Amino acid sequence: VQLQASGGGLVQAGGSLRLSCAASGNTRGFNAIGWYRRAPGKQRELVAQMRNSGATVYVDSVKGRFTISRDNAKNTVYLQMNSLKPEDAAVYYCNFIFRTGTSWGQGTQVTVSS
Repeated sequence: VQLQASGGGLVQAGGSLRLSCAASGNTRGFNAIGWYRRAPGKQRELVAQMRNSGATVYVDSVKGRFTISRDNAKNTVYLQMNSLKPEDAAVYYCNFIFRTGTSWGQGTQVTVSS
């Protein structure tokens, strides 16, 4: 499975962005899909994850602001990010977790100006 992330960019604090992760290949049977981020000088962290059951989890810092969703017909996963803060600035990565391994997208840069 190959993943192509897009949608990053420069936005003012308080603004919104929607990240997309388009998957090519057979994504059936995934265990979870997720969005991670890595800010300069920080470790990569899980931002949002959707389990195969549809259950979602979010890191506390984005709860109420970010929403993960997927469009099965388009084989695409989204991360809607609202009320962005400067501390949300990072490179965002999507992944699909399968029983046999994990696929990662290439990352998309999100910059938030104060």
